[in-house]
Amino acid sequence: MSSTAHASPITAEDLERLNSKAGLRALLRAKKIDVKKVLRTLRYEQTLRELQIELVKLQGSVQDQNRRVALLFEGRDAAGKGGTIQRFSQHLMPRGIRVVALPKPSEAERGQWYFQRYVRQLPDPGEIVFFDRSWYNRAVVEPVNGFCDDEQYERFMRQVPEFESMLRESGIELVKFWFQISKEEQQKRFDDRRADPLKGWKISPVDQRAQELWDSYTYYSEEMFSRTHTAYSPWVLVQANSKKRARLESIRYVLTHLDYEGKRKAEVDLHPDPDVVARYHRD
Repeated sequence: MSSTAHASPITAEDLERLNSKAGLRALLRAKKIDVKKVLRTLRYEQTLRELQIELVKLQGSVQDQNRRVALLFEGRDAAGKGGTIQRFSQHLMPRGIRVVALPKPSEAERGQWYFQRYVRQLPDPGEIVFFDRSWYNRAVVEPVNGFCDDEQYERFMRQVPEFESMLRESGIELVKFWFQISKEEQQKRFDDRRADPLKGWKISPVDQRAQELWDSYTYYSEEMFSRTHTAYSPWVLVQANSKKRARLESIRYVLTHLDYEGKRKAEVDLHPDPDVVARYHRD
């Protein structure tokens, strides 16, 4: 539970005196704890648990039916992709999932067909693979930072719809998320990471330039949406200034989008909030 800077600790004696919800609220107020914030956190944790139960059911269906599921998490730096993947996967059977976050390509990989190293990471039958960034590095991160030339970029943009069409025809179920945050929220998260010794590793040289290159990221991401959004492989945009809402609603989208046994008996709302998660639409 979260508290303000002036909150005093709750003692064992305090807890022993509680005998009602009203008493709990009174105690929290007396200790200068934000009751509404506590209740929001409790509701979030309860909803997350209920959605994760549905994810366990989904994984069971994927394994029983030998399905192959690939979930792509793309977006601006510090948009919350990794934290969302963690909430997706934390209660799933480890043998049936993989999280793929590839390092920069080796010298040998740079001489290969661009998609080759990603093909090796595609899901096996009965498996769900979470891509923490994917082949779409070449659509945004690489051209923004000068890691590819114009010819490589254009070749990728021509090939990727065909590549994803082949994935679909081979039976792979693909979901492509793009996590969006404001420039101000990104700067705040970078500052938080620099101040936290447990998160300092999350700041990379590419991250350091993200604010400076904000407009370039915007240009290339819009180009990516326009040229790689298809009926069979659409982009799903997630408004991620609120990490908790982004996590819940992206899980809801997957549960709504993918079929699984027991779906109709879910005890939690599976319909994502359209103000948080929605498919990309061309203007």
